[in-house]
Amino acid sequence: MKAAFELWKYRRTLFATAWSDIRGKYRGTFLGMGWSILYPIVFLILYAVVYLFIFKIRLPNYTPFEYILLIFSGLIPFLGFSESLSTGVGSVLANRGLIRNTMFPIELVPVKAVLASSVTMIVGLSILLPILWLRGTILPSQALIPLLLVLQLVFTIGLIWLLSALNVFFQDIGQMTGVMILFLMLVSPIAYTQDMIPAALMPLMYPNPLFYMIMLYRDTIILGEIPLDLLGIFTLISLTTFFSGYYVFNRLKSLFADYV
Repeated sequence: MKAAFELWKYRRTLFATAWSDIRGKYRGTFLGMGWSILYPIVFLILYAVVYLFIFKIRLPNYTPFEYILLIFSGLIPFLGFSESLSTGVGSVLANRGLIRNTMFPIELVPVKAVLASSVTMIVGLSILLPILWLRGTILPSQALIPLLLVLQLVFTIGLIWLLSALNVFFQDIGQMTGVMILFLMLVSPIAYTQDMIPAALMPLMYPNPLFYMIMLYRDTIILGEIPLDLLGIFTLISLTTFFSGYYVFNRLKSLFADYV
């Protein structure tokens, strides 16, 4: 439980530095923090154009606008994850000066990157949920969203601990991040439902943690369902990844100084 204790011990420092990173990210831009709102909207428009007007996908019992909201419910967690992945993998190398720092341990740097990258996801939910509520889609299952956010953070932090540590020794991992994100975007059910996946391809979905994460968000936000099987599997994946990632990071961090 040392990993959880470390995060709790430095919680104020983590949130303060994450907020500083968020402000620094948009400093000097014309729109400033407005980019955090524009970013998910632009992605949603691109998805809507491709799937509605190019692929001409129509779902039974869903209007085109309802299908857009369905896409958005899956796109929001993916954007939070992908942004964390793109910034977190190289976070240790980008903060070489903190490797021997005892005031701000190096294992907190990937966590800070994940927290700062989650602003897009929070903004996206702040856009989607009021739209649904104004349309009368107020569901008891939506109360599960905070738990899903915590599980996603736990999973992502563990994964970034693992990848950022390995990236110190194998910097090809950082170079492959863009390809990894593109691949995950294609194989994750962002713009298609589970019913649209051919039965022969379902075994390929099960090893993908994002499959469970995105389906959980969609079911709780849009469909009003709480799939306990998916929730149990994703909880197990998140906790296993979190503690495994911390273990690997903690074992390797003493070697970082020799490689950076």
